[in-house]
Amino acid sequence: MADGDDFYSRDRPEDPSLEEDRPRGGGPEDPQGSGTWPVWLIVLAVLALFVIITVLLG
Repeated sequence: MADGDDFYSRDRPEDPSLEEDRPRGGGPEDPQGSGTWPVWLIVLAVLALFVIITVLLG
């Protein structure tokens, strides 16, 4: 059986390092998110609907 380094090195190019396809770190090119207000709006609407149904049926 071949040595472990020899086994894996025969299919690799001379310089096996590749550029990152998704670079880490933020920057000005990152899009700004819409924030959490849509989530809060949905939660508030569900709570309001619950209160209205409770009052009407209670």
